[in-house]
Amino acid sequence: MNPFRFLGDLSHLLALLILLLKVWRSRSCAGISGKSQALFALVFTTRYLDLLTNFISLYNTAMKVVYIACSYATVWLIYSKFKATYDGNHDTFRVEFLLAPAALLAFLVNHDFTPLEILWTFSIYLEAVAILPQLFLVSKTGEAETITSHYLFALGLYRALYLGNWLWRYHAEGFCDLIAVVAGLVQTVLYCDFFYLYITKVLKGKKLSLPA
Repeated sequence: MNPFRFLGDLSHLLALLILLLKVWRSRSCAGISGKSQALFALVFTTRYLDLLTNFISLYNTAMKVVYIACSYATVWLIYSKFKATYDGNHDTFRVEFLLAPAALLAFLVNHDFTPLEILWTFSIYLEAVAILPQLFLVSKTGEAETITSHYLFALGLYRALYLGNWLWRYHAEGFCDLIAVVAGLVQTVLYCDFFYLYITKVLKGKKLSLPA
C-alpha cells in the first residue's frame, strides 16, 4: 500500500457514494447514464472474481465488496426504483462498441490465458472506456448538475492517482503491469477535457457543459 493507491481508493469510493447519495436524496437519476453504471457493475464483477479464490487482506476484500455493492445498488436505483426519472432517450451510446473490442483485446492481449485472467483483463480494458456513455449523455443534454460533476471529477481523480500508484510501484518494487498502465492512461486522457471544464466552471459556481 502506498499513498497514491490509498488516496485513489478513497477517491473511487467517494465517487460511488456521491452518485448513490445524489440519486437517493433527489429521488431522481436524471443526468446519470444507466449504461455507464451497468458497465461499471460488469467491470467490478469480472475483476473481483478472485474474492472466491484469493484472500489478500481485510481492507482489500472490504473495498472490493463495497465497490460491487455500490455499483449494483446504483444500477437498481436507475433501472428499478427511480426508473421513471431515467433519461433513456438521451442515454443512447452503443455499448456494444465498447464491449466487443474489450472482450477481443482480453483474449488477444493478457498475462495468462486462463478464464480468471482473461476476465480480469477484460475488466481493465472495459473500465478504461466505461465512462464514455456518461460523457456522451452530458454532451447530448448540454450540461451536468454540480453533484454529477463532482462524481465525475472524483472518478477521474481516482484513475489519475492510480497512475501515481503504478509509478510508485515501479520505482519501489520494480513492478510494472503494462496492461493496467496503458488502460489507465487511456482512461485518464478521456477525463482531460472534463478536468479543465470542472476547474474553470464548476469550481466557480457555473454548470458544467460539454461540447456536443
